[in-house]
Amino acid sequence: MNANPILLQKKYSRIIECFSRRQGISLDAALGFFYRSEVYKLIRDGVSDMHCMSDVYLVEELEQEYQVKH
Repeated sequence: MNANPILLQKKYSRIIECFSRRQGISLDAALGFFYRSEVYKLIRDGVSDMHCMSDVYLVEELEQEYQVKH
């Protein structure tokens, strides 16, 4: 299923902002990590309807990926 691109962009911005706050990193660093992450690829490609998951859930998934890579 494909999500509305405008709604996806808003979701991305909420995820990036929350991730930045929770990790104590700049918005630029959070943005860069997000767009290179597997979480982003899954959301973008509509895998398992990841775009339907809550922002908090997606941030937690992103944090797990961040811990593994850093």
